[in-house]
This record gives sequence, structure tokens and C-alpha cells, in this order.
Amino acid sequence: MEYTQLGRTGLKVSRLVLGTMNFGPQTDEETSHAIMNTAHDAGLNFFDTANAYGWGANKGRTEEIIGSWFAHGAGRRDKTVLATKVYANMAADGDAWPNHDKLSAVNIRRAVEDSLRRLRTDYIDLYQFHHVDRSTPFEEIWQAVDVLIRQGKILYAGSSNFPGYKIAQANETAAGRGMVGLVSEQCLYNLHERRAEMEVIPAAQEYGLGVIPWSPLHGGLLGGVIKKEVSGGRRAEGRTAEALADPAVRAKVQAYEDLLDKHGLEPGETALAWLLTRPGVTGPIVGPRTPEQLASALRALELELGAEVLAGLDEVFPGPGPSPEAFAW
Repeated sequence: MEYTQLGRTGLKVSRLVLGTMNFGPQTDEETSHAIMNTAHDAGLNFFDTANAYGWGANKGRTEEIIGSWFAHGAGRRDKTVLATKVYANMAADGDAWPNHDKLSAVNIRRAVEDSLRRLRTDYIDLYQFHHVDRSTPFEEIWQAVDVLIRQGKILYAGSSNFPGYKIAQANETAAGRGMVGLVSEQCLYNLHERRAEMEVIPAAQEYGLGVIPWSPLHGGLLGGVIKKEVSGGRRAEGRTAEALADPAVRAKVQAYEDLLDKHGLEPGETALAWLLTRPGVTGPIVGPRTPEQLASALRALELELGAEVLAGLDEVFPGPGPSPEAFAW
């Protein structure tokens, strides 16, 4: 396993991040434990979750599954860099009172205690703001974070789905308080969706944040979906099926799969390997439903993409170009 620093911190994390969103809704507890065991066996030490995962009436279930895995001991918690998130309303459906969501000091305090209980741990390595809260000033957010750091309940703070200017606002406010500020940004970024290159990733690099891309296969669109359809495998569903209904998108995905077929490469592994070549990227989040899917993702770490392949990928999925030239000149 290859490791890197998380942004400008001294924290060493694996170059793949185990996403746990499927634990509970898609993957039962026993299989989820097996996936986490496989991850540790491979040296993958960076696990990502959120307090809302489990969704609906089962919000928090994913954190509980991780907590039950930690409870088996054998150094599991100490070997894991644990990241979770705060923002969603965690009240029971139909019982959503004010102050049960977003990033007020009162909700951050409540949410972190609840996550610690579900995760069966006394600290969270990376506590991430799941979305921008336009109603709460960063002065209040950092005051709450400072208290939690002093109490030893969290070690670092990160953001998710922040635009570039909010990354700047957050870290300038933190600097004024003598705090480290955000150390990571978790954003939507993949071959098909490269808008993060315009503002988010440059801001992250400027302020020393590690970039943690989510949806690296764009919901399965980059995982060989057309090839699977043709071979009689799993058909595209949901947003992936809707995307492929657009002739222009389907033509790009077909060109992508044809390019990789020419070079004897697997689409999903290539999409992950491409992200590992991108400036500023710490590691993409992979969300396996089975141990076999995790094994496939791990193979991306061994894949070296040649100049011809990288050029071909840029031709199929061109990025926006450097900022601000991409939109200014």
C-alpha cells in the first residue's frame, strides 16, 4: 500500500479511501466487517463515513456497523484513520426540530457525541462538514471545533462539497483564530465530472488541503457499463441509465471503453488510477458492496497509465483547463 500525507498535516493515509455508504443499505453487517478486514489486510487505513449514512429511518446505521467492527479489538481503531461528517438532520422522520441539523455550535456538539457513541470510539480523526451552511458564520463553526479539539474528541476538520471561495473563507477565518483550519476537501471529481479543476482543487492546493474525490466512477458510468450491457451483465440503473440516454454521453462512454479495450485496461480500475495521477488528490473514495469489488479497486494502485492512455482520456473527457483562463480568456 502506498501512503501520503493528508494535505499539509503530518497524518499518513492510504491512497485509496474506503467509503462505507453501502454498509447497511446495500451490504449487511457481516459482509461489511469482511470488507473492512480485507481493507486492513491490504494496508488501507483511511475509512470514510457520515452520520447520515444508513439513510431514512436507519440514519446512523453505517456508523454503528463500523463501531461494532472496532469493538472486536485487535488494534482496529488505532490502525484506522477515521473520517465522518456532520450536517444532515438526524432527528427521526417527522420529528425534525430546529437545531437538529447543519453547522451551528449546538448541533456540532450534539452530532459529534452521537457519532462517537455509534462508532464506539472516543475520538474522530477527521471531522468533515458535509455541506456549506449559509446560515452559520465560520467564527461560530471554528469556536465549536476548537472546543472539540481541546477535548480530544476530534483531531482535524475537513469540508465536503465546498466551493473554492468557501474553502478560502473557512481557512482565512481559522487563521485569524490561530487554528489549522480545513485540512481536506471531499468533492465530486472524476473523468466525466471535472469542474472541480476550475476552482475547488486550485483553492485546496493553495490552502494545503488534501483532495478526496467521491464518486470516482460517476455512479458506475465509468465502470464499463456499456460493455456489461452488451455481455448480458448488470444493466445501468437510475442516474447512470438516465445519463446514457443522452446520445452525446453514451458516445463518450463508448469511446472511453473502446480506448481502454484497445490497451487491455479495465474501465473501473483505470478511472481510479487516473485520479491518482491528478495534482492535489490524496486518494479517491471507493464504496465496495462486496470484498470482490474492493479487490478490484485495490488493483488500481498497481496500474501505471502511459502517456498515450492519459492523452486519450483527456481527448474523450477534456477538462475545463487552467483557472482562470478556462473562463476568463
